[in-house]
Amino acid sequence: MEEQKTVASGKFEKAMEWLDLRFPATETFEYHMSKYYAPRNHNFWYLMGWLATIVLVMQLLTGIWLTMSYVPDGEKAFASVEYIMRDVEFGWLLRYLHSTGASAFFIVVYLHMYRALMYGSYRGPRELLWLIGMVIFIALMAEGFLGYLLPWGNMSYWGAQVIVSLFGAIPVVGPDLMEWIRGDFLLSGITLNRFFALHVVAVPLVLVMLVFIHFVALHHVGSNNPDGVEIKKHKDENGVPLDGVAFYPYTVVHDIHATVVFLFLFCVVVFYFPEGGGYFLEKPNFEVANALKTPEHIAPVWYYTPYYAMLRAVTYPLLGIAAKFWGLVVMAGAIIIPFVLPWLDKSPVTSIRYKGIISKWMLGIFTISFLVLGYLGTVPPSPFATLAAQFFTMLYFSYFVLMPWYTRVEKTKPEPDRITG
Repeated sequence: MEEQKTVASGKFEKAMEWLDLRFPATETFEYHMSKYYAPRNHNFWYLMGWLATIVLVMQLLTGIWLTMSYVPDGEKAFASVEYIMRDVEFGWLLRYLHSTGASAFFIVVYLHMYRALMYGSYRGPRELLWLIGMVIFIALMAEGFLGYLLPWGNMSYWGAQVIVSLFGAIPVVGPDLMEWIRGDFLLSGITLNRFFALHVVAVPLVLVMLVFIHFVALHHVGSNNPDGVEIKKHKDENGVPLDGVAFYPYTVVHDIHATVVFLFLFCVVVFYFPEGGGYFLEKPNFEVANALKTPEHIAPVWYYTPYYAMLRAVTYPLLGIAAKFWGLVVMAGAIIIPFVLPWLDKSPVTSIRYKGIISKWMLGIFTISFLVLGYLGTVPPSPFATLAAQFFTMLYFSYFVLMPWYTRVEKTKPEPDRITG
């Protein structure tokens, strides 16, 4: 038995030697896995990046299988989805994995971004890492919107109609831009085919490339941690960080445990609550797109509703330009303003653990405002809802706009030299 193991081990070593002469397999594994050191105090929040990668792979695989039976045609798209659900073997499972996966993707990405806000993962030397992550977020939003139209259900149709019509509010170029996006004078099969091509080919390629660059940048500067301590500052005689652990096997084992728990919860939703109470799959989307039948209340999928609420919060024209345009500006600003976070935060410390009481209150207010705006985006417009949306939109932006002031004047705790826990 021992001889067989020795022979097998020798053959494996020879195979790796042959491969390493032609491709840096061992060098790449060591750089990104066995000799890449992560902080030893990573907690729950640091699992979200890994889970986002798992969901991305799942979305790509289920998407490939769904395209084998889906027909991107205005007359056949809805029927092809029904065919997948009813006649394709395990087609219902693939469709629900993909639709639930979209919501799961945004859940883990939002938590991933929230962790960055808490622990200052956007601070130097990780500014570029943060910027790449924000571009990934915008690409993900585009991918979700493009895919939302593909079932060709009534809510998909009218939701896309509302979003595309926003571009028509841009002065001078708006009407032509709206027509160019649709590829027609109205939302039609041409629009559907165009969105299908972008959703299946163009945006996923960009997304995968950006995620790869994100990983490379992360492993170059190293991961942040809850204490905000740079583990590269303290190393032993072999150059190993004293507060770090090898990504493989230690961090990988924890990530695998988290993956199992996540997939269990994910499958519970897929098998028992795939519609998510109407938030993952809206009831009007089980009807074919109908240009003559407007849903009672048009709202985007839940992960866009905070920004949709901000869009609707603007009700007054300014400088002779319609309120819809300024709503679009506010919505775009809410998505873009986190890009400049690394230069807004003037605090001498990195982590929320050591920042002052104002930073903690402002982060709490920001969190509440985002959640409330998410709810307001799901309900029909009313005078009270509009007023509330205006108030919480101001709170949302105040977190960023006031950051250079409150991070500079507040009293902070001393940041430790080494990881504390």
